[in-house]
Amino acid sequence: MADTIIDLYWSEAYGASGIELETTRKSSFVAASLAADPVPGVRLVAPSPATPDEFGAVHDGAYVDAVRHGTPAWLARSNGIGWTDELFSAVAASTGGVRDAALTAMRTGIAGSLSSGLHHARAGEGNGFCTFNGLVVAARAALRAGAGRVLVVDLDAHCGGGTASMLDRVPGMEQVDVSLSSFDEYASRPGARLWLPTRDSYLETVTEALDSVEDPTGVGLVLYNAGMDVHWSAGTPGGLDDDQVRRREELLFDWARSHGIAVAFVLAGGYLSPCTWDELVSLHRITIEVATCSR
Repeated sequence: MADTIIDLYWSEAYGASGIELETTRKSSFVAASLAADPVPGVRLVAPSPATPDEFGAVHDGAYVDAVRHGTPAWLARSNGIGWTDELFSAVAASTGGVRDAALTAMRTGIAGSLSSGLHHARAGEGNGFCTFNGLVVAARAALRAGAGRVLVVDLDAHCGGGTASMLDRVPGMEQVDVSLSSFDEYASRPGARLWLPTRDSYLETVTEALDSVEDPTGVGLVLYNAGMDVHWSAGTPGGLDDDQVRRREELLFDWARSHGIAVAFVLAGGYLSPCTWDELVSLHRITIEVATCSR
């Protein structure tokens, strides 16, 4: 894999919802940074948008229609960030990026998408700044392509309760989830295991979570939800520092490489104030930089 080029999916459509929020805007800042200061071995690739049928395979049809057309308004706006005429096309693009990253990773070993706003969305509604659950859409596509098992590793600061609630929609998908916040908390069960460590025990707990995966050689793909809101400046006061974030990425990619598992990664959480745009982009670049070292 030494000569592998990492495809990183992105298009301007990701940020074209007209909604001004880090979740919807930051992909453009990361893409601009990569254009100005490339990470060697990484190329930006435009995805194919997800289709209404792909959404409808894992989300309720009434909810998909609400996001497409804006009615009923309460359901179209259940993501917590609002609705615009452009929202559906934006999330179709970013969800397509997750799906394409998953399928590409199965061929090349690793790929990513500058998508975010995924893991809180439920089958029948949005939640927590998330409209559609692109992790679940991508897991279904990977399983249909022969992945065998798909493991979601969710290391966002917040719990991935939306993904956990949708496991029964995609047999063969499972999740390990290490969070620093109880937002969207759920009860651990077989197939969806949640840890809520302190900052001091965080890295040890990430190792524990990965080591808890039964028969990792049977996992065909890891979908990595790489949240930077675990950082003290980007969402979690008293949270991790830059070195700890980098070490977390190394733990994840080293674990996957040691078991021969392909990885598709996405941006996940990370917010401004006191973090600046430049600082937030630098944090997300850590994931991309560490990914290149795992080829």
